[in-house]
Amino acid sequence: RTVMGALHTEITKLLGIRHPVLLAGMGNIAHRDLVAAVSNAGGLGTIGGIFLNPKMLRKEIKAVKALLHDKQSPKFGVDLLIPKVGSGARKTNSDYNEGNLPELINVIIEEKTTLFVSAVGVPPRWVVEKLHKAGIPVMNMCGAPRHAHKAIEVGCDIVCCQGSEGGGHTGDIGTSVLVPECVDICRGKTSELTGGPVLVVAAGGIFDGRGLAAALAYGAHAVWVGTRFVATKEAAASRIHKKNLLASTSSDTIRTLIYSGRPLRCIKNDYIMDWEENRSSEIKALTAKGVLPYQQDMADKQKSGESFSIARSMPHLCGQCAGPIHEVTTAAEVVEELVQGAISAIKTISKL
Repeated sequence: RTVMGALHTEITKLLGIRHPVLLAGMGNIAHRDLVAAVSNAGGLGTIGGIFLNPKMLRKEIKAVKALLHDKQSPKFGVDLLIPKVGSGARKTNSDYNEGNLPELINVIIEEKTTLFVSAVGVPPRWVVEKLHKAGIPVMNMCGAPRHAHKAIEVGCDIVCCQGSEGGGHTGDIGTSVLVPECVDICRGKTSELTGGPVLVVAAGGIFDGRGLAAALAYGAHAVWVGTRFVATKEAAASRIHKKNLLASTSSDTIRTLIYSGRPLRCIKNDYIMDWEENRSSEIKALTAKGVLPYQQDMADKQKSGESFSIARSMPHLCGQCAGPIHEVTTAAEVVEELVQGAISAIKTISKL
């Protein structure tokens, strides 16, 4: 429902935020300036916790808090990658948290984090229980319906369904199919933390108010937005990343296994396309052995003394919605456009 230019949903109520807009916890991009800007605009900024050890995470959280306008009840999330490792897992999976998960969870609790997000895998049951004991809701990223079932089984309170259009790690099912299906899966399921329903957040290809309105129509309670926030002044993305995003069409991204061993959507470049078009059999052979093609390539070139441009080979994570994004704005302007655009779309539809 709309009230004075705002959209109130079960997510805004649960998290204590004004708008159902969540910043995707993008590693190396969603750091203090962007996180605080989104939260200050009424959404929820989420720290991309990959590559941060416990000490670094605490420092980043404190930096975010220092930038937040609301000092009494600071709102922010933390996103960690928790892939399955060992038996039955992708051979290229590894512990991104380097054995620090218990300490990272302690930091998240001690700093009174608003929302914990687990990506590329469901969190262990002990993580969910410990966070619930501290009153912190848990959201799990899902790229397929089976992931939603697993998230519910371990006690997650929110399921974030990211369609294939999204940037970064993503599945192969489109948002318009995945979100309604996951809404149906979550219907009737109860959150252990709140006693209310398990909520759904939509992600993948959402860049303006029309996407937020569509997500709400599908039955989601908020949106998780990444690529649109990359093209903001506060984003920690490099200048060339932002430039390439603005220059890209909706056909200029690709899902590749070469960097992480799992499908990662990023902007096409000559390095990626050489792998995909000329070395696809190598990708399959290396990943089957648990070897990341990019890392192997770097090691081989260093050993042979061959020149290697890291800048030209590094991935610029980006979703298909790069096509309709044409300018770098402030994060607050993005939040405002998402919300007001959604309200406008809802009003237009209601007149039909």
